[in-house]
This record gives sequence, structure tokens and C-alpha cells, in this order.
Amino acid sequence: MYKKLTDEQIQIIIDSGIAEFAHEGFVGANLSRIAKNAGVSVGVIYKYYADKKDLFLACVRYGLNALTDALKEVAFKSDNLEASIRAVVRTLINHSKRNVNINMMYNEITSGGAKEFAGMLAEEIEGISALVYTDLLRKAREEGKCRKNLDPATVAFFIDNLFMMLQFSYSCDYYKERLKLYLGADAMDNDELMEHELVRFICNALGM
Repeated sequence: MYKKLTDEQIQIIIDSGIAEFAHEGFVGANLSRIAKNAGVSVGVIYKYYADKKDLFLACVRYGLNALTDALKEVAFKSDNLEASIRAVVRTLINHSKRNVNINMMYNEITSGGAKEFAGMLAEEIEGISALVYTDLLRKAREEGKCRKNLDPATVAFFIDNLFMMLQFSYSCDYYKERLKLYLGADAMDNDELMEHELVRFICNALGM
């Protein structure tokens, strides 16, 4: 008789899937390896996920929910715009360091390795952050806390580009080497400098 998996066992499958998709890409990922690393049979995985695509989307959405919850918690916590931006940057740095495989998996999506999901995942992954950042900037403009001619949606797009590159710089080999090229071998250990300079750059751009 089939025994239902516990939440902890399902989490192990998700973690194994994220690691596999991060390092092998969607095309190269193998359900047998995922099952082996999770300590279950392939048949058990098929009890919960229809196919590799279904598991991949579950892994992506797990990572998306984790980051979304973290961002929502800090983005509107303060009435001070600079404090909100600083909290978001700090959250992104910490989240990137703790969730390297999740960011590597996202990089695989952006690089075209999972292009069949591009349209759907772009809306899911970016849609939440687009709303959070745009609303934050719109509120700041209405309250006179940044330049009046600022277009919230456009500026939110530019800021999110910076944030995306920041996350990849802590996770993906190419971007980590790029970071070291600019800031030195110990750049990954100097979170305070990264946070300070990025926040100052954004605040200057917003006319604060």
C-alpha cells in the first residue's frame, strides 16, 4: 500500500529538483537522479508530479514564493523610502547567499535553457516584484519623496534589472567572477559595501 509522503519528504524532493535543474538545466535534468538524491523512487515522484515539466514548475514556484514573501515583508515596512530600498537590497543579498541553487535555476530560465516556459514564468517571477517596486515608487512620488517626473513602472524595471544582476552575482559562476573582476577576490564577503553603494546609487537616481 502506498504511503503518503510527509511535508518534509516532499521538501527534500523539491530541494533535490532545484539542485538538479540549477546544475543541469531543464533539458539535462534527470528524474532518476532527482529521485536518487531525494531518497525515493521515480515512481513516488510520479505520484506527486505528472512529469519533469510539472516538477520543474513546482521548484520554480517554490523559489518564487520564498523570495516574494521575503520582499513583501520588508518593502513596505518603513515609511522612509531609502530604508525600504536598503531593506530590499539586504534581503536580496541574504536570500541569494542562502539560496544559490534557486538563483542558478532562474539564470537557466533567463539564458534560454527553458525557453518553452519563458512567457509564463516571466509573468509569474517578475509580476510580483514589478508590482511591489512600482507601488513603492508610485507612493514615494505621490508623497514628494522622490523626483516628481519619475515614471514608476519604467524606473521599477531599471531597478529590478540591478536587483536581478545583484542576485546572480552571488550565485552564478560567470557573474561571481565578474563581481570579483570589478571589486576584488573578497567582494563576496563585503555585503555592507555592496548594500551601501547600490542604495546610494538608486537614491541618487530617484532624486532623493
